[in-house]
Amino acid sequence: MGSDMSASIHAVAARIEAEAGALAQPAISPEATQGAAGGATTAVGFADRLREAIRDVDARDRLAAEQVAAVDAGRSDDLVGAMLASQEASLSFSMLMQTRNKVVGALEDLIKLQL
Repeated sequence: MGSDMSASIHAVAARIEAEAGALAQPAISPEATQGAAGGATTAVGFADRLREAIRDVDARDRLAAEQVAAVDAGRSDDLVGAMLASQEASLSFSMLMQTRNKVVGALEDLIKLQL
């Protein structure tokens, strides 16, 4: 399960990064405008946020796979924790897919606009 999901995550990550490349215009983050010392602001782009989300989902998947493997090998008896981590990774991946679908839908709508 872990390797299949990991391969899917990497495939989706590559596609999202390719599609997000066009949206790389940076936006000023609210955190940067409120608490930056010395008045400096940092720009955080949409593509950066997507990369961060993809890395988070991948990390959750890897952790879940490690926990399930530890239970399977007998190194751990935390079956409930492994199943919870697996479900959390699955839900994170589903949420990432829904986000991707919304972004792709929005891009398709933009493409269809007549200027």
